[in-house]
Amino acid sequence: LDRSQIIVLDALLKLRQVCCHPRLLKTETPQQTAHSAKTAYLMEQMLPQLLEEGSSILIFSQFTEMLALLEKELKTASIPYVKLTGSTKDRETPIRQFQSGEVRIFLISLKAGGAGLNLTTADTVIHYDPWWNPAAEAQASDRAHRIGQTRPVFVHKLICQDTIEERILEMQKNKAALVESLLTGRAEKLRLTQEDLQRLLEA
Repeated sequence: LDRSQIIVLDALLKLRQVCCHPRLLKTETPQQTAHSAKTAYLMEQMLPQLLEEGSSILIFSQFTEMLALLEKELKTASIPYVKLTGSTKDRETPIRQFQSGEVRIFLISLKAGGAGLNLTTADTVIHYDPWWNPAAEAQASDRAHRIGQTRPVFVHKLICQDTIEERILEMQKNKAALVESLLTGRAEKLRLTQEDLQRLLEA
């Protein structure tokens, strides 16, 4: 196990990607026809209900490829949105469109949305996938909890039941450094024991 940390990290990354959407996997046979239960729940149940209630929504993911997939889903459903990632050159326009109420869904990547945003129009935050650091997760949620916010803000986490996502949340409580290495891919911090691996992969 000690000699295979990088291989283990790669395998665990693939398991996390499957929880988000099978199309994130880089396989020899592209998963173009694959479907995601999490994406279906978000698009078919959660977002329609929230939009009907008049909510303005921030959706965070650490996978920019996942945001691109959600972007396609929103376009197909003719739902207006804006997006902010590390490659976005014009940050002001999507922020202005969201804050003005022109659009009510804002897709934001982990790196782009960690700080420097004041999105008081939002009353709903959705974390599409779990983050290793609860403080960083809270910092992202705080984009809506800013001076000038006049409404309660509801925070949702989309976690696939009986998967590695649940195991990671369980381990967050007492193995923060290990979970950081799992979710950031930093092998130098990975100190995975056989017991840890069994907990992550147990049926």
